[in-house]
Amino acid sequence: MSNYYADKLNSQSLFQVYETDIPRVKQYLDAEIDFVRKNLSGSERVLEMAAGYGRIVKELASYCGSIVGMDISAENVELGKEYLKDFPNASMVTMDAHKMTFDDTFDVILCLQNGLSAVRANPAVIDNIINLLAPGGAVYFSSYSARFWDWRVKWFEEQADKGLLGEIDLEKTQNGIIVCKDGFVAITFSEDELKKLGEESGCHYRIEEVDESSLFLILEKPE
Repeated sequence: MSNYYADKLNSQSLFQVYETDIPRVKQYLDAEIDFVRKNLSGSERVLEMAAGYGRIVKELASYCGSIVGMDISAENVELGKEYLKDFPNASMVTMDAHKMTFDDTFDVILCLQNGLSAVRANPAVIDNIINLLAPGGAVYFSSYSARFWDWRVKWFEEQADKGLLGEIDLEKTQNGIIVCKDGFVAITFSEDELKKLGEESGCHYRIEEVDESSLFLILEKPE
């Protein structure tokens, strides 16, 4: 269901996803953005993959030189252009993560809040991301920490209650994988799986846990 986010979780629905009433989930969302923000110097060219309507783009626009939000949903991108109209250094483009083409490179590429699951990343996608990095640049991938599992399930149940996702199949939902009865499956990446991606990338990498809710894999391209 590679286009689930384009077909169902788009436009106004995404606003509702992030308008959560669960304080611990809000803390997780903010902590990821804060972690990236603290690693920006203010001059970087940034790309965010699976950017939705530009929620994170807007949060980071004032902390970098320029930022592009990329999403597979044209509806999301159009909404994002309006959402970001007061940020001249921010833009949105419609693009499939498996077919990314840009005329320039980026200093920082972001795939946050379990975006690896959303884009169904494979080694070819990782290689393309690294090719889009300028020498000395960094990629930030994040997935969920195992310690955040209970809160993650509660958040998905909240989304299902809002009609944004299918009903959660609690029998099949386990071991980091959330399964909805409409066929949607949200995977996650363990620390070992992130390490494997790091090793296979050929880049220097490190893994950091943030807020006991996220695992970050940071790849750094040699200069």
